[in-house]
Amino acid sequence: MAPLAESLTTNRRYDLDWLRFIAFALLILYHIGMFYVSWGWHVKSVYASPAAEPLMSLLNPWRLSLLFFISGVAVRFASDKMASGAFAASRLKRLGLPILFGMTVIVAPQTYFELVQGGTIPAGYFAFYGDYIVPMGPWAMITPTWNHLWYVVYLLVYILLLAPFLKPLSRFAAGRGGEWFGRALGHPVSLLLVVAAPFVFYAAVFGDRFPETHALFDDWHNHANRFTIFLIGYFAAKSDRFWKTVDRALPLAAIVAAAIGAIILVYTMVPGFREAHRLGPIIGTALMTLYAWSVIVLLMGLGQRLLNRDSKTLRYLTEAIFPYYILHQTIIVVAGFYLTQLALGAWPEFLLLVLTTAGTCALLHEYLIRRVEWLRPLFGLKPRRRAGNGQPALAKA
Repeated sequence: MAPLAESLTTNRRYDLDWLRFIAFALLILYHIGMFYVSWGWHVKSVYASPAAEPLMSLLNPWRLSLLFFISGVAVRFASDKMASGAFAASRLKRLGLPILFGMTVIVAPQTYFELVQGGTIPAGYFAFYGDYIVPMGPWAMITPTWNHLWYVVYLLVYILLLAPFLKPLSRFAAGRGGEWFGRALGHPVSLLLVVAAPFVFYAAVFGDRFPETHALFDDWHNHANRFTIFLIGYFAAKSDRFWKTVDRALPLAAIVAAAIGAIILVYTMVPGFREAHRLGPIIGTALMTLYAWSVIVLLMGLGQRLLNRDSKTLRYLTEAIFPYYILHQTIIVVAGFYLTQLALGAWPEFLLLVLTTAGTCALLHEYLIRRVEWLRPLFGLKPRRRAGNGQPALAKA
C-alpha cells in the first residue's frame, strides 16, 4: 500500500480502480435482485417477493453515486493530459459507440422479453425488431431505448457540456477553487455534512415534480444529483487534503452509515413501521443522502488503506468490467425469462442466474470482445497494442 502522505496528484488511484470494479459488480448483483423483488422491472421471477428488498434498499442510495464520483475523478486525470477538443472527441468515441451499439443490438432483447412476458406481443424476435428499430414504435415505451445504459448516456452528456471549460476549470480546481474545496471539506464532520447539503436542497426545490426517469430531457432532479457528485469527484481527484480527510473520517463515516442503515432496515423490515412513523421528504432525503455519502466515504477510506496497489488481476478487471456492464442486464433478462419457467425453486434459480450472468459476461469478454478488433470500440475498449512484429497484441487490461 502506498503511504497516504505520498502525493495523490500524480499517481494512478488503484484504490478507485478497485472501487469502480466493486461498484459495477454490485450493480450487476442489484439488477439480478430486481428480477426477484416486488418492484417493477423488465421481467420478473415467479418467485418475486419483498424478501430481498431490505438489502436492496441499503445498496440503492449509493451504488450509482459512487460511480459518478469516480467518473469525475477519472475525467480530471484524463482531461488534464489532453486538449479539450481531443478529450471530448475521445470520449465521444469511447462512450458514444457503446451507446449506439447498445441501443440497437444489446438492449433490444430486454424490450422484447418484457413485452412477451407482459403479453403485449407474441413470440417472434425478428418481427418485433422491425418495429423496435424504428423510432417511436407501436408500444407504450420509447424505442430504441437505452435502459441500463442511461449511466453512460448521462456521463457522456456531462463530459461534452464541460469540455469547452475543462482547461479553465482545471486551473481553478488546481488553484483557488481547490483551496476552497479542501478547506470546506477539511474536517470529518464537514466532509459529511457539506457534501450532503446540496442534495437536500435539490429535494426541496425539485421535490416530486421531477421523478427519476432516465429519459435525459425531463430528469432534472436526477441530473442535479448526478452532475453534482460528478463535479465533487472532479474537484476531489487531485486534492491531497480531501483524501487525507477521507482517511480521518473513516470511523465517523462507519458509525453514521451503520446507524442510518439500521433505520433503513427497520423501515423496510418491520410491518407497518413506515406507515406509523413517516418522515417528511426533507428529513428523509437528508438521512438517505447522509447515509449514501457516509458509505462512499467509508469505502474510499478503506480503499485507500487496503486497495491502493496495482496487480495483473486489477488491470484485467479494469478492462473487463465495462463490457460486463454493457452485457449483464440483457443476459439477466433473457436467462431469467427462461429459467423462471422451469420452476426450479427460488434459490436454485437465483444461483443459476448469477452463474449464467457472470459466466456469459466472462466468456464473451475473454474469448470474443477483447480479441476481435472491431468489437473492442463497441464495448468501450481501446484498440489493441501492436506487437514488435507488427501483429496485434492484446492490450494490458
